[in-house]
Amino acid sequence: MKNIVVLGGGYTGVMCAVRLALRTRKLDVSITLVNPSERFTERLRMHQVAAGHELADFRIPELVGERVTFVRGWATAIDTTRREVTVNAGDSARTLPYDKLVYALGSYTDTSVVPGADDHAYTLNGPRPARSMALRLASLAENGGTVAVCGGGLTGIEAATEIAENHPNLKVSLISTEQPGWMMGEKARAYLYSVFERLDVTVHTGARITKVLPDSVEVADGRLIPADVSLWTAGVKAHALAAESGIEVDRKGLILVDPALRSLSHPEIYAIGDAAAARQAWGAIHGTCQSGMPSAAHAADSIARELRGRAVKPFRFGYFHQPLSLGRKDAVIQFTRHDDTPGRFYLKGKAAVLYKEWVSSTPPKAYVKTHRYPAPVSLSRGGRATREPGPVG
Repeated sequence: MKNIVVLGGGYTGVMCAVRLALRTRKLDVSITLVNPSERFTERLRMHQVAAGHELADFRIPELVGERVTFVRGWATAIDTTRREVTVNAGDSARTLPYDKLVYALGSYTDTSVVPGADDHAYTLNGPRPARSMALRLASLAENGGTVAVCGGGLTGIEAATEIAENHPNLKVSLISTEQPGWMMGEKARAYLYSVFERLDVTVHTGARITKVLPDSVEVADGRLIPADVSLWTAGVKAHALAAESGIEVDRKGLILVDPALRSLSHPEIYAIGDAAAARQAWGAIHGTCQSGMPSAAHAADSIARELRGRAVKPFRFGYFHQPLSLGRKDAVIQFTRHDDTPGRFYLKGKAAVLYKEWVSSTPPKAYVKTHRYPAPVSLSRGGRATREPGPVG
């Protein structure tokens, strides 16, 4: 029997485990998924939780099905020589042997880059900090107050607009070095700013944050932006387990992989999602659910091919869209080229709300469908830009 262990029960880890169960159903294999919680975390919706909304309760053992063994605990060590993973669960620890390992631990918000962020800012790193922030906002909203969202990327924009819509008594500021929506086309960005104005979100552009204080955020020009509550969304950090285990990583801690997503230093290990330093002919892939789900399906298919003695194929991926919710009643979708640069078309308003909800609700549905057939999880493989001549050796 071959042992396959998947570390991480997020979007990519669950997808990989489910697809492995499907692709290896006629093989003598054991598939184990390791995650600290049984509840599946919809990372795409953590800004909704922080604003005070409740989410559906999806359980990982139910999503992955009977052919996958779920182990609740933290992966704390990988012995690449003995091919074993140490998993801690409370006061107990166990080791899991593996013939193939899928590393899907992803990344988390990095609060170490600016003084005070770790002590005074909330994050959206999971349901617990998001719910904690929701309780604080609900209390603050009774008498009014100020909220500073630090970081003008997609996560920061979604959080700022969600909070402003759900708590109109709060004064919300969005602080960003870059122009929020810089990655979008002019028309989509103009619509985004019209929503900021409608929701009374104050945007501070070109503001480099130097310190987070208990009641304000300090920027490089010396200004103090009032903040009874600060939310940090600026930048992510890879989990250290790969580097600590001697797996070759880049300067960001992402696992260096070959075109098939296998570790360069340990080919029996696959890295997927935002744990992998993956590239295409057009450039580096940045970690999103949009790229993570296809990488998970590819790793599962590749492992099944290897177990059958067949050559694996290179991973092919191209971006398709930038879906952005702006509260529960508005959204904007920028359609993109394969390299994630903005294309000609975009959606706004109610049509965009429906589109965004379709995107956010797709993963759990895809897992259930994959119990029966390989449900499609990629909107684009990059076309001619990613076409390769043949299999990977």
